[in-house]
Amino acid sequence: MARYIFITGGVVSSLGKGLMAASLGALLQARGYKVRIRKFDPYLNVDPGTMSPYQHGEVYVTDDGAETDLDLGHYERFTGVSARQSDNVTSGRIYQQIIAKERRGDYLGATVQVVPHVTDAIKEFALADQGDLDFILCEIGGTVGDIESLPFMEAIRQLRNELEPNQTLSVHVTLVPYIAAAGELKTKPTQHSVRELASLGIKPDVLLCRAEHPIPESDRRKIAQFCNVRPEAVIPALDASSIYAVPLQYHAEGLDNEVLRGFGITDAPEPDLSRWYDIVDRYENPEGEVTIGVVGKYVGLQDAYKSLNEALIHGGMANRVRVRIKWIDAELFEQDDAEIAARLEPMHAILVPGGFGERGSEGKIASVRFARERNVPFLGICLGMQMACIEGARTAGHPKASSTEFGPTDEPVVGIITEWMTEEGLQKREAGGDLGGTMRLGAYEAVLTGNSHVSGVYGGATTISERHRHRYEVNAAYRDSLERDGLVFSGMSPDGLLPEIVERPDHPWFIGVQFHPELKSKPFAPHPLFAGFIAAALRQARLV
Repeated sequence: MARYIFITGGVVSSLGKGLMAASLGALLQARGYKVRIRKFDPYLNVDPGTMSPYQHGEVYVTDDGAETDLDLGHYERFTGVSARQSDNVTSGRIYQQIIAKERRGDYLGATVQVVPHVTDAIKEFALADQGDLDFILCEIGGTVGDIESLPFMEAIRQLRNELEPNQTLSVHVTLVPYIAAAGELKTKPTQHSVRELASLGIKPDVLLCRAEHPIPESDRRKIAQFCNVRPEAVIPALDASSIYAVPLQYHAEGLDNEVLRGFGITDAPEPDLSRWYDIVDRYENPEGEVTIGVVGKYVGLQDAYKSLNEALIHGGMANRVRVRIKWIDAELFEQDDAEIAARLEPMHAILVPGGFGERGSEGKIASVRFARERNVPFLGICLGMQMACIEGARTAGHPKASSTEFGPTDEPVVGIITEWMTEEGLQKREAGGDLGGTMRLGAYEAVLTGNSHVSGVYGGATTISERHRHRYEVNAAYRDSLERDGLVFSGMSPDGLLPEIVERPDHPWFIGVQFHPELKSKPFAPHPLFAGFIAAALRQARLV
């Protein structure tokens, strides 16, 4: 029987509920328990797939093709448990399903209401796919008091009454702000937040208190007294040196012990945290440093490239080096070769990430050209691979090479995918159809050329599986022309129709991939492409 941990947030947003859930999941896992983490998102979008990265950060894609919240990336990176469609739900998806049922007449003429229909759907989602799990952690997006989250709070309240007494536990993440003028921490916001949560019928069992300064024992006792919890259940959560130090920090403060005590578990094995001590050691004690230039279009918000940022750090851990990332707006040097050289010459490697739309595309193509001509290690991801192919085509005698994503073109080196094969059969799309959920999404296999560079990166593998999220594809009709000019197609879809990987054998390290390898990288298992890319950057650093 799975036990449920419901995680809510109060006072302000961006307190790190997702990181807290991931860290707690990792701690429970270190004790030998099987865990899964889920995210309830109150917004009305069906999924984050059509939302701007500036609005919501990156879209995290699962193996089964779900476009989900970026917090699921934290969950996977900390626990190694592959997320799936059933681990993320939005209000929009809940309402969409309910309205579809109402239109079909499934409710037999009954009035459709938030209670019980919406709350029942939320509970059904929470209780699904329990399997042999020991703990299911459910993070509620937003902040207590938000009107959007009320149905989720009510569903939690009902679940806590319906399940067994020792089967649920509530963790509330709050803020204990420091008032510089007064020189002290203030507990009142936490008290008000807990009171707001209690007014919804939910009594928190554990309080995780974010603070910039250590919380004195007297303040912890005060919070416990006014919030009706044990003093040991008031867990300080100070800023850590890195997100990967958070599990160790929370364990030191007793978070996992208090959670287990709340479930009445007193005989739990001690956690094996050796994995996390090694990760922190590799991060905090590097033996070198490299600088990576990331040329993108969403560089104004790092959460837009959250998984990419972490995967580069993982690559650094694999090589015991610190990775300094320079975020470069591709629009800054679209027409200025001097500006391109000034910004890219200090870089030990260049990465062009995924994205959508024409804005900044010429700057990305110029970055590819710089990396090719100067023999600087290069990694192109999704759109980055497409830009590498367009750049290659232009040097191979197709000066008007472009993508149909950017408008009509006489040289469509990249074009929209209208159909492709999946395990469920042939998938078809229309150029003018819906945007949401219509891309090539999720895990697909690629067949690698045996003697290729990328096959070596993957340890000699001939077949790999990676996650995709794109609507446009490199046109295989240009393969012969590109390969004659040195850009080799070293990975293809199993049917041989869709290019998956390109590389330049005559270059120190030049690889473009149609998929998103950053989505599968973990601190304890860095993705081989990022480990190899950072190793190449380190060799480059030693040359200059």
